[in-house]
Amino acid sequence: MDKRENTMPTITTRDGTQIYYKDWGTGQPVVFSHGWPLSSDAFEDQMFFLASRGYRCIAHDRRGHGRSSQPWNGNNMDTYADDLATLVDRLDLKDAVHVGHSTGGGEVARYIGRHGTKRVAKAVLIGAIPPLMLKTNANPGGTPIEAFDQIRGAVLADRAQFFKDLSMPFYGYNRPGAKVSEGVRESFWLQGMMAGFPGAFFCIKAFSETDLTEDLKKFDVPTLVMHGDDDQIVPIADSALLS
Repeated sequence: MDKRENTMPTITTRDGTQIYYKDWGTGQPVVFSHGWPLSSDAFEDQMFFLASRGYRCIAHDRRGHGRSSQPWNGNNMDTYADDLATLVDRLDLKDAVHVGHSTGGGEVARYIGRHGTKRVAKAVLIGAIPPLMLKTNANPGGTPIEAFDQIRGAVLADRAQFFKDLSMPFYGYNRPGAKVSEGVRESFWLQGMMAGFPGAFFCIKAFSETDLTEDLKKFDVPTLVMHGDDDQIVPIADSALLS
C-alpha cells in the first residue's frame, strides 16, 4: 500500500468525491457538521474539549468546502446527507451524537430524514437552518429570496471581501460592547476561502431553500436545540422556535 494514501484521512463517496475528516479521541462518537462557508476547523475548540474528556470526535469538511473535493455536482442537502451517511458507515459509528451548526444542522436533519436513527443516540442543532429559511406562502416568517440573491451576488462579485464582512454579524462583533477578535475573523475568512467557488455558491440555495420540516418529524432521539436570540444569520423566530 502506498503510504502517501494515509497522509490525509478521507473517504470516497459513490460519485468519487473525497471527503476529508478529523477523528480525535476514543469513546462515544460525537459527529460535527459545520456551517457555510466553513470547514471542520470551525468545531476544533469543541472537539478538543470533548476528546480530552473521553469522547471520540469526528468532523468532516462538507463536499466543496475545506480540504474535501470541490465537485461541480452534488452541492445540495440530499448529497450532503448521503456523504455524512457514507462517513458514518465507513467508520462504523454507532450510538453517535450528531451536532450540526447552521447549514450543518440542515445536514443532520436531512441525514436523519433519509437514513434514520439506527446509528444515532442524540442530536444537537445549534443556530441551525431547519425547518426552512426561505419565505414562502407556507413559511411567511422566512427570509425573502432577494436576501439570498444578494448573498449570491456578493459571492460572485468578490467573495473574499464578502466573507471578511460576514464575519462581523456572524460572531455578533457588530454589536455594542462586543470584544472583537481579529484572529477569529481571519480564521473565518480563511475557512471561507478554502471552499471552492461552486460549493460556496450552490450551497446558498441548499441552505436557504431546502424544506426540512418532514425530516424533523423523523427525529426519535433526544434532541437539543440551541439558538441565540440575536442570531443575525439564521433568525431564531423562523428556525429554532419552529423546530
